[in-house]
Amino acid sequence: MAEQQEQAAADAMMTRIGQVAMLLHGGDREEARSRFLDLWTEIGEDGDALHRCTLAHYMADAQDDPTDELAWDLRALSAADTLTDGSPDARITDHQQSIAVRAFYPTLHLSLAVDYANLGRSEAARSHLRRACDTVDVLGDDAYGDGVRAGIGRLELRLDEEGPSGGAPEPAPGQTPGQGRGPGGETLGPPRQRP
Repeated sequence: MAEQQEQAAADAMMTRIGQVAMLLHGGDREEARSRFLDLWTEIGEDGDALHRCTLAHYMADAQDDPTDELAWDLRALSAADTLTDGSPDARITDHQQSIAVRAFYPTLHLSLAVDYANLGRSEAARSHLRRACDTVDVLGDDAYGDGVRAGIGRLELRLDEEGPSGGAPEPAPGQTPGQGRGPGGETLGPPRQRP
C-alpha cells in the first residue's frame, strides 16, 4: 500500500513538471522559471533523481543566461547518473527502465554540448557531442530520435565551421553574427521532451 502511494506521488510530480513544461513551450518563460523553482524547492536537492533530472532538463530551456542554462543541464546529467549508479535511491531497477534511462543520455549530452558551444568552450562542446554520438544508438527511429540525431548533425556542422579554436565563422552575406544560433535563432539541440 505504501509503495503504491509513493508511485502515485511520483507520477503526480512528473505530471506537474510536464504541466510547467507546457507553459514554457507556450512561451511564458518567466512564469515557467518561477514554477520550476517552486517545484525544485519541493523536490529538494536530494529528492527523487528522476524528478530532478526531468525538472532540471526543462529548467535549462527556461534560462536566458547561457551560464545558467549550463548549470541546470549539469544538474540534469548528475541526477540521471544517480538513477542507475547502484545508490540506495536509484529508482531504475529493471531492464526496461534501465533502457529508458540510457535514452536520456544522448539528449543530455547534446544539450551540454550546445551550452558549451554557446559559451565558446569548443573542447567541452566536442567532448559532450562525442558522448551524445556514442549513446544515440539507444534512441528509436521516431520523431524524437530523429530530432536528437538532427541536433547532433547541426552542432557537428557548427563546430566544424568554427574550427578547433572555437571562433565563430564570418556570417554569410545578409546574416548578422550569431544569427541562427541562439535566442530567436535556429534551435541547435533536440526538442525537449519529458524523459
